[in-house]
Amino acid sequence: MFLYDKAVPVNEQVIVDTTASATPFEGASSKASPPTTIDDTAHTNDRAGKHYHIWLVNGPAGCGKTTVAEYLADALDMPYIEGDAHHTGENLDKMRSGTPLTDADRWDWLTALRDESMRQIDRGSDGVIMTCSALKRKYRDVIRVAAYYDHEILVHFIFLNAPVEALLQRVTKRQGHYMGSNMVHSQFKIIERPAEDETDVISIDADRSIEEVKKDAWARVCDITKAYQQDQN
Repeated sequence: MFLYDKAVPVNEQVIVDTTASATPFEGASSKASPPTTIDDTAHTNDRAGKHYHIWLVNGPAGCGKTTVAEYLADALDMPYIEGDAHHTGENLDKMRSGTPLTDADRWDWLTALRDESMRQIDRGSDGVIMTCSALKRKYRDVIRVAAYYDHEILVHFIFLNAPVEALLQRVTKRQGHYMGSNMVHSQFKIIERPAEDETDVISIDADRSIEEVKKDAWARVCDITKAYQQDQN
C-alpha cells in the first residue's frame, strides 16, 4: 500500500480559506442557482498549465454524499462517478449481510474509482465529481495518487460530517439500500477524521437540511475554483 509522510498538498495545491464568504469564480452564476459550466473554455489537447479537479464527496452512510455529489456534478457540468456502482458483487453481498468490508476488500475498489476519474479527464472532462466513503486516511491516499500520475490533476475531498444519531435516523428511513443501521456503527468504529495536514479536505456540517449542505458545498467549491483560476492568470 502506498503511504507517504505528507500526503497533501500535491502539485502545489492552493490552500484556500473556505470559511470566508463565497464569491463566484469565472463563469459562475451570481444567482442562487448553480451554473451549468465553470467557464466557456473548451478542453483541448494542450493541457500545459491547466488544472483538472477530482472532487470526492465522502463521509459515512446517510451523510448525503449522493445528493450533494449529483448537485455539484450538475452545477459544474462534470461527469458523476457513483462509488457504490463500482463495488464488486462480493462486496455488495457482504454489506447486505451486515458484514463490514476489510481493507483488502476496498483496495481494488478504490483503485478502480481513481482510474475511472482519470479516464474521464483523459476523455476531455475538466474534472469529475465522485462519491466514496473514504473514511480512513489511507483510503484517501489511494485517490490522491492520481495527482502523482498526472501533475495537472488536483484532488479535493468534501467531507460531510454528522453525528451518528442523525445518520442512524436517516439510514433507517431509506428503502431498499444495502447499508443498514448496523453498518453505520461499524463505519464509526473505523472512521479517521481529516487531520490538520490534510489541507485538501473541506469539512462540512451535514447535521442540517440537505439544501443548506448543498449550498455550503457549492460555496466552498466556488472559492477553491476561483483561487486556482486566479493562480493560473
